[in-house]
Amino acid sequence: MIRVGTSGWVYPPWRGQFYPEGLAHRRELEYMSERVDSIEINGSFYALQRPSSYQKWAEQTPDDFVFAVKAPRFITHMKRLVDVEEPLANFFASGILALGRKLGPVLWQLPPNLTFDVKVLAAFAQRLPRTTNEAVEFAKGHGDKVEGRAWTSTDADRPFRHAVEIRNPSFAVPEAADILRDNGIALVIADSAGKFPAPEELTADFVYARLHGDEELYVSGYTDDALDRWAEKLRSWTTDRDAFVYFDNDAKVRSPHDAMGLRARLSRPEGG
Repeated sequence: MIRVGTSGWVYPPWRGQFYPEGLAHRRELEYMSERVDSIEINGSFYALQRPSSYQKWAEQTPDDFVFAVKAPRFITHMKRLVDVEEPLANFFASGILALGRKLGPVLWQLPPNLTFDVKVLAAFAQRLPRTTNEAVEFAKGHGDKVEGRAWTSTDADRPFRHAVEIRNPSFAVPEAADILRDNGIALVIADSAGKFPAPEELTADFVYARLHGDEELYVSGYTDDALDRWAEKLRSWTTDRDAFVYFDNDAKVRSPHDAMGLRARLSRPEGG
C-alpha cells in the first residue's frame, strides 16, 4: 500500500484557497482526510502533545487513515540523539499510542548541523522500540514532564516503525545506511530541491518519502511530469513493501494539490 498525504494540515494560507471559505477550523483535518489517506503530525516536533489531542485526531479521520508522527526536536536538535532515555520515554508516553491502529511511522528529522557519528547513531537506533508493547514499557519510564497525563497502554501489539531523515552530507555513507538497515529503520527519501542529501536507498520493509519542493525548498509545486516520475519511482520501490509519502511544499498552498495529484496517478493501473 502506498499512502500519500501532507506534512501537517493547519496552515492559515490554505484557508479560502484549499479549505473552502467558511469551513470551521476544527473541521480542517476531517476535510483533508477525505482527500488523502495519511498525514504527518508536525506539532509533536515542537512540543509534546496530549493524549486527548491524538484521540481527537483519530476520531476525526476515516477508519483506514494513518498518521505519521514527527518526533520532538528536543531529542534530535537539542539533545542531538545523546542522553535521551527520559525524553524518549516522555515522547512515547505523550499520547501517540492513543492513535491505536492509526499510528504509522515515527519520523526522526535530524538537523543540518548534526554530523554522522557511528556510535551515536547505532546506540540511538538500537534503543528505539520495535513494537507498540515495547513502546509501552519504554513509556512507563517517563518523567515529570508528562506526569498526570501519560498514556502508557496500547490496544494491540503492532509493529512500531521508524524513519530517519538526514540533512548533513556526512550521513550519506554506506555505514549510516547499514546501521538503519540492521535496525529496520527507513532512510527517508527526501526531495529538497538539492538543499540536503538525497540518497534513494531502501533500508527497511517500508519506504518513507518527503517531498519538500521540486525546484525551490518548501515553495515550488510539482509539475505533471514530476508527479509522473515520482509515481513511477514509488511503484518500483513498493513491489514488496509499503510506502508513506508526504508533501511539505506548503508555502504556496501546493502540498495538498500535489498530494491529490500523486494519489490519482497511483490509483490508475500501471501504464494507464
